[in-house]
Amino acid sequence: MALRAILISAVAATALTACTDSDFFREAGSQVDEGGFGNATMNNTLVMNGTLDPTVALGNRFATEVQTTITFAFNSSTLTEESKAVLRQQAGWIRQFPEVRFRVYGHTDLVGSAAYNQALGMRRAQAAVAYLVSQGIGSARLEAVVSYGKTRPVIQTPGPEQRNRRTVTEVVGFMKNHPMVLNGKYAEIIMREYVESATRPHPENTQVVTEVQPSN
Repeated sequence: MALRAILISAVAATALTACTDSDFFREAGSQVDEGGFGNATMNNTLVMNGTLDPTVALGNRFATEVQTTITFAFNSSTLTEESKAVLRQQAGWIRQFPEVRFRVYGHTDLVGSAAYNQALGMRRAQAAVAYLVSQGIGSARLEAVVSYGKTRPVIQTPGPEQRNRRTVTEVVGFMKNHPMVLNGKYAEIIMREYVESATRPHPENTQVVTEVQPSN
């Protein structure tokens, strides 16, 4: 019995030693917070009060959750199997947001004339857009009319460089007049109706009074 008491005391002492003062005063669950707890609520608040542009917020999310860049062989606009796999991943993400528009930027390395590379960058952007369309993305939501040619290299080198031969897909805005995009006035109406619906008595919440007949 005495040995058992000693063991229990030792275990309790060990447990207390493992807990520091800071652990004791922390809120429950703080140990599993990886640093992003509450970000979704914070982002929603920033978007609603106009501090954060929703296009920027979606663009950051897109760049975080999928690979936005594909690369090409030298002097080619042909998609590789690896590039197609990345574009399928992009298409899967884009399908979640039917009201959002995207733009594909075409780039080249620094080999060749500016005019040739401008056209080559455009062909690469168009190839990426065509593949996204083949994956069920509406062409009205995709834009491939902008090409930076060789003016924005990732690696500053005059020679061939695959990382410069690329397309980059980005969020650029929302579809005009899309039914899922609310203008400010309509959003105000919805908010007002939402608040009013919380104060109106529900039609099914009626009290029925029946007369109870005295028993003989």
